[in-house]
Amino acid sequence: MRKRKGCTSARWLGAMALAFCALFAPLAQSAPPTLRVLSWPGYADADLVAEFEKRHSVRVEITTVGSDDVLRAKLTDPQGPVFDTVAANTVEIAQFVAQQQLLPLKMADIPNAARQLPRFRRPDAIAGITRQGQVYAVPYTYSEMGLIYDRSLFSEPPDSLAALWDPRWQGRVLAFDGGSHGFALSAMHMGLPPFRIAPTQFGAVARDLVALRRNLLSFYNLPEESLELFRRHGVAVMHANYGQQQLKQFQDAGLNVGYVVPREGALAWLDCWAISSRSTQAALATQWINYMLEPQVSRELTRRQGLANTLEEPDALAGGGGQRPHRLAGARGRRGPAQPAVAAHRIG
Repeated sequence: MRKRKGCTSARWLGAMALAFCALFAPLAQSAPPTLRVLSWPGYADADLVAEFEKRHSVRVEITTVGSDDVLRAKLTDPQGPVFDTVAANTVEIAQFVAQQQLLPLKMADIPNAARQLPRFRRPDAIAGITRQGQVYAVPYTYSEMGLIYDRSLFSEPPDSLAALWDPRWQGRVLAFDGGSHGFALSAMHMGLPPFRIAPTQFGAVARDLVALRRNLLSFYNLPEESLELFRRHGVAVMHANYGQQQLKQFQDAGLNVGYVVPREGALAWLDCWAISSRSTQAALATQWINYMLEPQVSRELTRRQGLANTLEEPDALAGGGGQRPHRLAGARGRRGPAQPAVAAHRIG
């Protein structure tokens, strides 16, 4: 009897196991794939993400960063989540390519790249995004980094970076929190090449950077942070790391501000989409990049964030009220070399 009871128990357990599998297997099979995106503020708004999720029956997780350092750490962290696609500047892209952190793109699977302006359809002419004939990133958006200033405090727009060091505005100046960015800014202020600082000049540049720090109210990382600091503390002038994106955000908030590219020129950045070499969703990541280049998505980036897209000329270049830049200044910033910006002109 004991033996028969054991057989009955074994059959019962087996039946329960089969029932369990039958019940929960469909749930496991129905779980949609997840695309993990590492991005900057304003690049992937919830409604646009929802449309992509609906179209491809997937789930998208957006992680937003506020500095190159954080982006670099998150993308390369072996203990952290694996990101499938990343928005990064061309300098970071070049470093990631050298470190084999990115996959070459299958451009035939990104047909919307053919919609881009001619200068963005030549990846070999954009430093950092190609290697040995393969393309590793697709341009998405760009901006110069000018000065945002309180119109009520300036009878004339500040036409020089020197406004950031002006003792009249001590405690009422904001700057972006970035080490290499700060050295490049100080070098330009001193009339030096921003990216080729001679060893004999580093001491002077460092002292100039300390002088800037003493004139600041604070550093910032995110555009929302800069807006809050500007509004709460009566800031006079700010180095706008996010450029036109910050200008639009400030104006939408009702602040009486102007924007100028100083006579020394400006740092600038060009952000691109790329795919991590650790991605398990490379095909889906490719679809994401193609989606980001759809006209309605790119236009929403410009309409909502004030940033240029790569499909249409920005107003300042297309006769929409700004002045066409006329002196190039090699550009690198919180995000790397871009369409460099230039001699002083006002916007807004």
